[in-house]
Amino acid sequence: MLEGIEDVGALTAGPWIYVVVAVSVLLDVFVPVLPSGVLVITAATAAAAGSGAATGAVPDEVPDILALTLCAATASVLGDLVAYRVAWRGGARLDRAIARSRRLTAAQERLGAALARGGGALVVLARFAPAGRSVVSLGAGATHRRVRDFLPWSALAGLAWAVYSVALGYFGAQWLGATWLATAVSVAALFAAGAGATYLVRREPSA
Repeated sequence: MLEGIEDVGALTAGPWIYVVVAVSVLLDVFVPVLPSGVLVITAATAAAAGSGAATGAVPDEVPDILALTLCAATASVLGDLVAYRVAWRGGARLDRAIARSRRLTAAQERLGAALARGGGALVVLARFAPAGRSVVSLGAGATHRRVRDFLPWSALAGLAWAVYSVALGYFGAQWLGATWLATAVSVAALFAAGAGATYLVRREPSA
């Protein structure tokens, strides 16, 4: 177990982990395959080790749990805004690209209806679904939704996702020890939440 703690701590020690997490979270709105959630969970596992979640020696340098949460949440919102502005200015080329995809078109329509009636919970759900954040942010910009309708929900989505991801890594380490097993179980829980969010987002809205 101690070896696992040291391995996790070695990968996440030092202030550079915040930069790596921020860049990964910011960019995964454009490249959804980036493992930003895995990075956040791994760093949170190391933070749990530094808090004394496991017995024995722990790494001297571990991420601060609050700073990690704020870093991930802020980067999520900034990434959403960048995608929103890119799509807003995308013009006819982006509109044609979206129109060629029935999935994107349908998602865009659901998003517009949800935001129009104040149901921005869709934005929060989509943050957990694979590529859902990309569809929502680009869709909101492409349809020229008002930023005041989109930004508060984006902020709530980013904070909810960051808190959930950090909590998985932190409490997973508390229960299972700061080991790779704890990280794997936490990542599996993150993927399970993504599958559930995908199911809810794809459901037809009730009449």
